[in-house]
Amino acid sequence: MADQWMTSVGLDIGTSTTKLVISRLKIVRSSGVLSLPRFQIAERELLYASPIYSTPLLSSDEIHTERIWAIVAQEYEQAGIRPADIKSGAVIITGETANKTNAQHILHLLAQRAGDFVVATAGADLEGLLAGKGAGAEQRSLQLRGAVANIDIGGGTANAAIFHRGKLLGTVAFHVGGRLIRIDSTGTILEVSPSIRPWLQSAGYTVQPGDRLSLPQLNEICRAMCRCIMDYLSGRDSCAELAALMIGPPLAAIPSIEEWMVSGGIGQLMTQMPPQSLTDAALHQDIGPLLARAWKELAAEYPVRQIQADQTVRATVIGAGMQSTEISGATVHLDASLLPIRNLPVLKLELSPQLLVQGGGLAEQFDTLMRSGGSLFSLDRSPPFGLALSGTHHLTYPTLQYIADQLYASFTHHFPHSEAMVVICETDVAKALGQSLSRRCAQRLKVICIDQIRVEHGDYIDLGEPISGIMIPVVVKTLAFQAKGRGEESHL
Repeated sequence: MADQWMTSVGLDIGTSTTKLVISRLKIVRSSGVLSLPRFQIAERELLYASPIYSTPLLSSDEIHTERIWAIVAQEYEQAGIRPADIKSGAVIITGETANKTNAQHILHLLAQRAGDFVVATAGADLEGLLAGKGAGAEQRSLQLRGAVANIDIGGGTANAAIFHRGKLLGTVAFHVGGRLIRIDSTGTILEVSPSIRPWLQSAGYTVQPGDRLSLPQLNEICRAMCRCIMDYLSGRDSCAELAALMIGPPLAAIPSIEEWMVSGGIGQLMTQMPPQSLTDAALHQDIGPLLARAWKELAAEYPVRQIQADQTVRATVIGAGMQSTEISGATVHLDASLLPIRNLPVLKLELSPQLLVQGGGLAEQFDTLMRSGGSLFSLDRSPPFGLALSGTHHLTYPTLQYIADQLYASFTHHFPHSEAMVVICETDVAKALGQSLSRRCAQRLKVICIDQIRVEHGDYIDLGEPISGIMIPVVVKTLAFQAKGRGEESHL
């Protein structure tokens, strides 16, 4: 097959803003002519980036579906693109918008109208991961000895993701964002979000709608917010009000961070002139410009290098870069009643020889991965994700049983209500591993175990209905991010 180009779209519906980008991707075959076809992205062109829209809402808990679609249709027309031209894409709902009552309905409506998309609602953990990859923190961490953190600060939340040598160490989120306190050009408070009120109270700030604050007073509040995050990430234990600012659990351990970067709307504002007056500060009728100024000013006080993110407001996601169809081998173990499965996220674990000995840490690795899956993806979905296992060459029967024991124990502990488990193997061990898992699962879980499929951590897959009863068509979808100022591609 000759190299081909495909058109991909990325749509991010966030707490404050909605934006769309259209890309052209060059897909080349990376496998030999005698192998099952495998493709990769060789080149990427950003064809079109929409203006940044305010996310349209019908009410405080409902997104305006038709206005979202009107934005998409208008931007398709502006870009000269028809839905039929789109071969791949991603629709991600992020921030507080993911909690709206009709978020799932919008995802499926957009996927139905606009093309065969990867679709997901992103909670704080997944949003932090996506933003960290899009901002370039994952790629940058491959070049340093220490860890790299990206802090994605938008309208309602700040989501931090920490990477080391290309691997995600953890995510943590805070109630820090530009629209949590809304102001006008006189310093009058227009609105205070309920999510920031506990921190304001615990930090000793009395801020109510109608109050008039001076520029130094607003600066002090913004500096205190930023300082809490920076103290925590740099290992200082000096923010007494941290608990009121944090969303969800803290990190199990704080790694040594060598560099950090800021994406999101605040990251974009950091590239602009800092506000010098209340009029400047209230440009967007919120504290966003003051948060950006506070972070820049405080950064010099910490032993962490501040660097520029590759992407700021468009860091979360800019498209599904690749869709390659493969056929799982003839040694699959499957329950056909579960098929087809669409847009299943994938987490990957490398099974090193050291892990596969008794007491080598396999149980701990499975538990870590299950906790990550539980925080990143919806617990309402069954299965919540697919588990990809690499390093499965030349497994002995006792080792295979050991893997099945540890995997079954960990999965059922973390996902007791899941009715299905999907395992993806690189080598042809799926039938034996699937049978071993099924014996342990009995009536509790249905198992699909497929092999000869290579996926990466963060891919999405579609599993089709069986062919001849023994083979499954698998579509592997990789989210793609633009690397700033370089012709290279960063994949999730």
